[in-house]
Formats: sequence, C-alpha cells, structure tokens
Amino acid sequence: MKIALYIVLGAVVVALVAAQMGLLSGQRPADIGIKDGRFKPPSGTRNSVSSQAALYTDHPQRIYAAIDPLPLKGAGAADSLKTLEAVLRAMQDVTVVEQRPDYLYAQAQTRWLKFVDDVEFWANPAGGVIEVRSASRLGQEDFGVNRKRVEAIRAAYLAAP
Repeated sequence: MKIALYIVLGAVVVALVAAQMGLLSGQRPADIGIKDGRFKPPSGTRNSVSSQAALYTDHPQRIYAAIDPLPLKGAGAADSLKTLEAVLRAMQDVTVVEQRPDYLYAQAQTRWLKFVDDVEFWANPAGGVIEVRSASRLGQEDFGVNRKRVEAIRAAYLAAP
C-alpha cells in the first residue's frame, strides 16, 4: 500500500515538473484560422467546441462540440471584436496572439498543468455573428473546460459596455 502511494505521488510530481517545463503545452496547429468561411472541424475527440460544428454533418463530435456563436454588439463587427479583445485581455491565463479586423486568436493556459487551448473568434459577415472555436491541443477529453471558458467569455462580453 505504501509503495502504491509513493508511485502515485511520484507520478504527480513528474507531471507537475513536466508541466512547468512546458512539455504539456503541445504545438500550435498549422491550420488555425478561417478558410472559405470556416474554422477547421471540431476535434475528433471530446475536447473542443465550435459554433460551426453543424457545418460538419458527418463529424462524430458534431453534437458534443456545438455551441452558440456570440452576437454582434455596438456598431458592428469591428466594435464587437474590440470589446471581445478587451474581455480576453482581462482574463487570467489568456493571451491574445493574433488580431485582425475580422478575427481574433488567443491561447488559454490551464493553471497547474499548463495545457494550452486554442481559442478563435471570427466576425461572420453573412451570419451577423461572431463564430467561436475553442480546442485543446492535447488529450482525448477536456471535461467541459472549453465550453465553460467560452461561456465565461460570452458572459463577460455581453456584460461589457
């Protein structure tokens, strides 16, 4: 019993050290962004959400990944993305990496294990909304972390002036 406890504690220490060294952050996907009005499909496992999940009708995680887009605010897309950028910059463990007039890309990092998730927003001119995609780089299951993050962003965005 004592040996099992030492093994578990050792594994936890190794995981925390690996995380602090950045070994659990993964690599930025090369295909991030908007192509022909679409984000890349949701992940094949339960670790992403996308407001465009319904566009991928045969995708195995289409239902799990589905999340509503954000509404536009103020005078339109540019104002909405500025508000959204301010919300993201105010969030702990979120870094805005890329911003364009119609697109924002941020990276969110978990506190203890330093996992990095990619979060994208695109002002869809045809839909009149801000499409969103949030996906974990590593793992098979995110235990709802991406959905909770997007809903927290939505709440802060809607509450912002």
